[in-house]
Amino acid sequence: MKQNRLQAQPVPNQAVAVQQLLAQAVACHQSGQPGQAGALYRQILTVQPGHFDALHLLGVISAQSGQFEEAVELIGRAIQVNLKNPGAYFNHGNALLELNRYPEALESYGRAITLQPNHPAACWKRGLALQNLSQFEAALVSFDRAIALKADYAEAYNSRGTLLIDLARYENALASLERAIALRPNYAEAHYHKGIVFNHLGEYESALLCFDQAISLQPDLVDAYICRGETLRNLKLYVKALLSVEQAAAIQPDLAEAYYNRGILFNELKQVDAAIANYTQAIDLKPDYAEAYQNLGLIRHELRQYQAALKNFAEAIALKPDHVEAYLSRGNTLQKLDQLLPALESYEQAIALKPDYADAYNNHGLACIKLRKFTEALQSFARVIALNPDYDYIYGQCLQIRLQLCDWNGMETELAEFAAKAGTAAKMSNPFTALALTGSAALQQKIAEVWTADKNPGNGGMAEPAKYPRHAKLRVGYFSADFHNHPVAILTAELFEIHDRSRFEIMAFSLSEPETKDQLRIRLEAGFDRFIEVQNLSDEEVVKLARELEIDIAVDLGGHTGKCRTGIFALRAAPLQVSYLGFAGTMGADYMDYLIADKIVIPPASRRYYTEKIAYLPHSFFVHDSTRRISDGPVNRAQFGLPETGFVFCCFNNTYKLNPATFTIWMRILTAVENSVLWLFEGNPTAGANLKQAAGQSGVDPDRLIFAERLPQIEEHLARQALADLFLDTLPYNAHTTACDALWAGLPVLTCLGESFAGRVAASQLSAIGLPELIAETPAQYEALAIELATNAEKLAGVKARLAQNRLTTPLFDTRLFTGHLQAAYTQMYERYQADLACEHIFVDAEIG
Repeated sequence: MKQNRLQAQPVPNQAVAVQQLLAQAVACHQSGQPGQAGALYRQILTVQPGHFDALHLLGVISAQSGQFEEAVELIGRAIQVNLKNPGAYFNHGNALLELNRYPEALESYGRAITLQPNHPAACWKRGLALQNLSQFEAALVSFDRAIALKADYAEAYNSRGTLLIDLARYENALASLERAIALRPNYAEAHYHKGIVFNHLGEYESALLCFDQAISLQPDLVDAYICRGETLRNLKLYVKALLSVEQAAAIQPDLAEAYYNRGILFNELKQVDAAIANYTQAIDLKPDYAEAYQNLGLIRHELRQYQAALKNFAEAIALKPDHVEAYLSRGNTLQKLDQLLPALESYEQAIALKPDYADAYNNHGLACIKLRKFTEALQSFARVIALNPDYDYIYGQCLQIRLQLCDWNGMETELAEFAAKAGTAAKMSNPFTALALTGSAALQQKIAEVWTADKNPGNGGMAEPAKYPRHAKLRVGYFSADFHNHPVAILTAELFEIHDRSRFEIMAFSLSEPETKDQLRIRLEAGFDRFIEVQNLSDEEVVKLARELEIDIAVDLGGHTGKCRTGIFALRAAPLQVSYLGFAGTMGADYMDYLIADKIVIPPASRRYYTEKIAYLPHSFFVHDSTRRISDGPVNRAQFGLPETGFVFCCFNNTYKLNPATFTIWMRILTAVENSVLWLFEGNPTAGANLKQAAGQSGVDPDRLIFAERLPQIEEHLARQALADLFLDTLPYNAHTTACDALWAGLPVLTCLGESFAGRVAASQLSAIGLPELIAETPAQYEALAIELATNAEKLAGVKARLAQNRLTTPLFDTRLFTGHLQAAYTQMYERYQADLACEHIFVDAEIG
């Protein structure tokens, strides 16, 4: 063995030759001739394969030429020859860092520092490895050590600044970057990173100056062009932003990030096809670009291409399993498809990845509402508030769910706080929820205006429709997501059928397809001149279709409810746009021209609280289907758990319309009327239990509250109302369809007049059916009148007799008369438009029609 080792040693002449070759190689290397140097290093290795310097320096040349795998292999061999050379460990770490092999790089830098503790470059690079491993505090220590060893270390200050950006410590980051620039004024990357800090601070003009400086110093710094584009986008200077991103693409045509950012900007410019093309190009260049798939899915979601969106989100998640935004987006799309349980699962996956994800908790709560899981919804919303007390609209949403559950502890105080905050134009509630939270018409208007400005501002990028020539028949388009077994459709079915076809062409734009085509849907489809399914079209596509059909008047039957598509009206689907029936309040949108009402729901003094001009119908704005059948099957109190004797008060309003103030009055009424019971709609078991508990706390036997289950057939529900004696209305949100049902079934309705539209609907109906004596002016009068009617059989009998007499002889249920009045309103709107007159309040004469 000893003889073999001696034979392996180079002969003296060879050793001299190797030394000479090494000196030549190093000289070539230092003079910028890496090819010649590399050839000489390799020549040495043919003679002496274990030559440390040749292996090490050849590895350095490989790294300098971008051949990092080869560099790692060569320098690794060198280290095996000499385990105590800090330079080799340092360069080995550099090559590993370029290959994103951060743990191995960290180990190499650590060995270099152990061998040479005062090695500032190794400390700096070790910090970079730690930063990439998200070990931020350890990285900061490493950068600080590098700076302590080399006070003028501009690179370390720059890297320290980028780390502090990652830690969102922007002021400290700025100080570190300014120090780097002070040490090296022409340091382009430091100027670029300083711009990023200003971007985070919202100081966009300062950020632009930094990016411009970086570009002037290094014209090929593509990241600076990209970030400059993002800054211009933040300033809503989309065209200039696009130019900046295109400059980046010109420098590096295969830069996927440039196409990704172009996609974002084209989307902002409402050039959806261009946005899709750019995201697609970004993915072609970078097939693992999860963010591009995510944004592509968001566009397809907005275009209502839900299956394509789901595919994109699945691709994003497959590429990046911790992509929390993709889980959230997938949940949102599944919720749009009414696939609520999978949506919940997707939100829960997002939350598992990001426990402080307020958006995911919020949308989880919204899905729970649709599943009528109100307790779970409240828990989700409570979590949102804990994470972000100022989260948009969450306060009102929580209150609404508590109303659904009749969870009233502290409610009156919270409603007062809600009103105070909403009055400051804070984002407190969606407009529909607000109808039950406040009776103030002024506050409801403010809430609607805030919501509309945030969610559906006008001028969405489409030009105003051209003025159409006068049509032989006035073309009216009704837009609704409720063309199925839904109160809006139940009330309007006959209206659509009996519109005067000699003067009107009536079209339906169906915004939602029911899971099953019920009998009412079939009837509605036959009741229009054209029934158009648009649920799978984008807002812009629907608007284009409406304009191609030259719709004169677009009627929104949904308003701020359920599956509304306010964006269609924001883009101006028709020259005249009207809000009717579905939402009892102002849309708060300047693109809605008229609101159908009457002088009771909107008295002249209240018009200032409505953004629209009011089209006043002479009797009631409320429409009804006079062909509705009431089951003639026998009904008795025992069937529904009611006592055979005694007075039955009832209220079939949704539970969210109940509140402590109204319930307190009801309990006083029950106390005053012996042997009376209160028959309520059973919204959910928790609400029922809470109501019974509240009754007991008021001194009323909880068993005097009886709950009615939802019946499968509306005819049966109408029939059972004959078992009650008096319907008690709610405030601030009245009975609407439920009041109409009661009166149609012959059940008197007692209401209390509120301030807002939603609080005056029952009064409108009672006035139109000739029973104004059932309209109380104050809660005290309401309470007294309820007790009087329950204890004065003769007076109640008189009221019931007048209701029976007036039911088919007064305007409320005269659908043909109502249709004539509505058509007169449409005609007045149209004639003003044709005469180039601005919209103005319209008053339809009772004799017209």
